[in-house]
Amino acid sequence: MSPLVSVIMPCHNSGKTISESIESVLNQTFPYWELLVINDNSSDNTEIIVKEYVKKDSRIKYFETDKTFKRPFYPRNIGIENAKGRFIAFLDSDDLWLPTKLEHQLPLFELKDVAVVFSYYEKFSSEQNSSDKNRIVKSDSILNYQSALYGNQIGNLTGVYDTQKVGKVFFENIGHEDYVLWLKILRQGFIAKNTCSVEAKYRESANSVSSNKKAAALWTWNIYRKVLKFNIIKSMYYFGFYMVKAVIKFSK
Repeated sequence: MSPLVSVIMPCHNSGKTISESIESVLNQTFPYWELLVINDNSSDNTEIIVKEYVKKDSRIKYFETDKTFKRPFYPRNIGIENAKGRFIAFLDSDDLWLPTKLEHQLPLFELKDVAVVFSYYEKFSSEQNSSDKNRIVKSDSILNYQSALYGNQIGNLTGVYDTQKVGKVFFENIGHEDYVLWLKILRQGFIAKNTCSVEAKYRESANSVSSNKKAAALWTWNIYRKVLKFNIIKSMYYFGFYMVKAVIKFSK
């Protein structure tokens, strides 16, 4: 039997988009997964929608936070804590996976040094009259800890990690918590392998956390200085490379 993938989906007032996100997991060609949806105290119909899916498919599990966080780190950690799968994957409640994502990614874990697998993704918008052509975000084919320091290249909606190799790794309460998580894993001496194929779609919106480019830059600077504890010169060196890549990424 194939190993289980635990898909972690935090949500907060996601009634307009979460059905589409859940359907993209249901449509996976790789069937051995569980979907853990963690409701961050939504005030819309998110709970009703998710519980209808729970009734239809036993692979879908529903959880709730004890208070409103409006930040994904806490509900994601609830998901990781309750995950039963060998592999941990992430999908936000407004993003989408393409049907072959897991099928294409999981074989790469057969390489003993690979603890993370990720992919290209495509940006799209729900806004009318927006152009979504040729908005593919690409990244390096292989990352180790040293190369990952030049800026986060792992789109969280594409990333998967192997708990058999690194254990359960949790998110910190910090901006760009996903980047910190990938760095913690790679720091153990493992590598991240890219399928070099588009396997997900990232929905851009004015309300998305990562849409604030200034905040993203400040978060990255904070990681270099306060999390990794680099000196000012070393931080400026890596931050310069991050800014160049950020300009290219946000121009998509």
